[in-house]
Amino acid sequence: MSGIFDTRIEYLKGVGPQKGELLNKELKIFTYGEMLQHYPFRYEDRTKFFKVRELSDELETVQVIARIKKIELIGMGGKKRLVAHVFDDTGEMEMTWFKGIQWVQRKILAGAAYIFLGKPAQYGRKWSMAHPEMEPVTAANETRNNFQPVYSTTEKLRAKFLDSRGISKILEQLVPQVYSQIPETLSPEILQQYQLIGKPESIRQIHFPTDPNLLNRARKRLKFEEFFYLQLRLLMLKVTRTEKSRGQVLGSTELLTDFYKNHIPFELTNAQKRVVREAFTDMKSGKQMNRLIQGDVGSGKTMVAFICILIAISSGAQTCLMAPTEILANQHYAGLKEYADMMGLKIALLTGSVKKSARRIIHEELLNGELKILIGTHALLEDVVQFQNLGLAIVDEQHRFGVAQRAKLWAKNEEYIPHVLVMTATPIPRTLAMTLYGDLDVSVIDELPAGRKPIQTVHRYDKDRLKVFGFIREEIKKGRQVYIVYPLIEESETLDLKNLMDGYESIARAFPQYPLSIVHGGMKSDAKDYEMQRFVKGETKIMVATTVIEVGVNVPNASVMIIENAERFGLSQLHQLRGRVGRGAEQSYCVLMSKYELSKDSRIRLDTMVRTNDGFEIADVDLRLRGPGDLMGTQQSGITDLLIADLSKDAPILTLARDAAQQLLANDPELTLPDNSPILRQIRQQKKTAVNWSRIS
Repeated sequence: MSGIFDTRIEYLKGVGPQKGELLNKELKIFTYGEMLQHYPFRYEDRTKFFKVRELSDELETVQVIARIKKIELIGMGGKKRLVAHVFDDTGEMEMTWFKGIQWVQRKILAGAAYIFLGKPAQYGRKWSMAHPEMEPVTAANETRNNFQPVYSTTEKLRAKFLDSRGISKILEQLVPQVYSQIPETLSPEILQQYQLIGKPESIRQIHFPTDPNLLNRARKRLKFEEFFYLQLRLLMLKVTRTEKSRGQVLGSTELLTDFYKNHIPFELTNAQKRVVREAFTDMKSGKQMNRLIQGDVGSGKTMVAFICILIAISSGAQTCLMAPTEILANQHYAGLKEYADMMGLKIALLTGSVKKSARRIIHEELLNGELKILIGTHALLEDVVQFQNLGLAIVDEQHRFGVAQRAKLWAKNEEYIPHVLVMTATPIPRTLAMTLYGDLDVSVIDELPAGRKPIQTVHRYDKDRLKVFGFIREEIKKGRQVYIVYPLIEESETLDLKNLMDGYESIARAFPQYPLSIVHGGMKSDAKDYEMQRFVKGETKIMVATTVIEVGVNVPNASVMIIENAERFGLSQLHQLRGRVGRGAEQSYCVLMSKYELSKDSRIRLDTMVRTNDGFEIADVDLRLRGPGDLMGTQQSGITDLLIADLSKDAPILTLARDAAQQLLANDPELTLPDNSPILRQIRQQKKTAVNWSRIS
């Protein structure tokens, strides 16, 4: 049955080798199946026509029927544009073209009436439309009643007449040809329970909707199916892991009791206690733990990790902690060494810059079991790093490590897969966590330690710079330190950014009495560390930096974070940067500097930062603005592989789909019931090839 959907796209009537090759290269469409799943990203309501007088800025895409009064070429060379002055019975407007002028000139005639489609914009008192789509008015299209699908395409495809309309024409050929062979991929029970229309009809309606209601039902069906198979895949992974991966039983609390009684430097928050309980339940269960701990910067994840380390060592196991950068690994080492020394436990650091002689000692002590805690970077994954009995592996900032790297850690113990604890300070919206970490159990530390004051955030414009400098002086006089962060190192001709070097010079002029540090990505790591250390020791009062300080040093005395050109940063980055201050008991501040003219999205980002310190709320707004692909760096396969569902907008459908997948596996774990045969068939077809099991093949 899959044969027809694997047919190469060039064999479809009207495509041919040349267009076929372009579709391969530009849109990664090779087969009939992939063409069917090149879904429209929006629809134009071609049922309504606007009069010139009814136009407004809020309207996205509109249709206007107007007659051409005159056509003229304006400007010279690269500035040349073609303008058609058009009118209807309520007013006049202009249609403008900057590209493809000769092609348009051949198509339009003065005196003729056309349907123009585009985004209206107002200049002075006159309305205009740039590069509108147009077609001559006919009896058929003047009264038509349809939703026109709009497909993503590229400049190269447009040049070969494969614009949105051209792609639509290909699908007009394809859909009727394969309609009767499109297989149903969900069970009758799921279709009925969630009131979903069948797969063939949903494919027809998504490309050629007959009415808005059916279009909505088709979209719901296809989004549900996509989420359903994604969740099914993750849940099956999880079941396989928990059923088949025995975990070492780590249940001794001897060291932990000693630590609680004699050494713990502060009372744990209720959230920390809850997360410790959740992890301890996993570690002593005999099944392998795979838990994600989410908590904002400063919420005390490291202390939770150390408590889990004590439980593991008490129970006769070794532990390791892997961080994405040397700076972070060093910081974890410094933080944990203090506690390890209190408890008389041997701890070591392994990064790329550790000398060979020191490595040899580490390797020996790991093998003979003397070394209990190893902190490091990717260097921990090397084959030569062998443990006597690795019981707990902690991974910091998970989304920088793929699943494959986690698997390498698992292989470090032949008898039992080590328990895994993943820590992230990047708050992840629930929908994304369910998808990215569907194979992990999630714990959230949602309160800050006592005595921490929320960081006060304000938004200031370039004109307020002198006041901001005055504020910096006041804080330094109180004995505090200041970060000033810039987006770029070198002058970029295209962006009018205050680059770091200019900034450094102007700060040096404004604060001649204070020593400064400078840190950026172009520096060698020892130079960077030297500058960082000067700031940590308080030898310099102001640190001028690029975003390299986003994750890293803990300087409790730094109480002010100034972010220049804040409108250029993403929300999660702004939130991470803000988290560099507020680590001591003093009130801390974050000042977002920006130019006056801001885009709508930039304004939402800055207003969100001023309004809230809640990382999860910030992550939700970020997901809405940016979409999931950007948030996760896309190396998590399957996340940005979504064809129609959208994590930022379709949370309710995702929840339903996850419930359906859980229910299915609870009732029929092996999918042996006859009703579930469509699901089993779909999985078997896809398992070898696709990450996204909902694809047509």
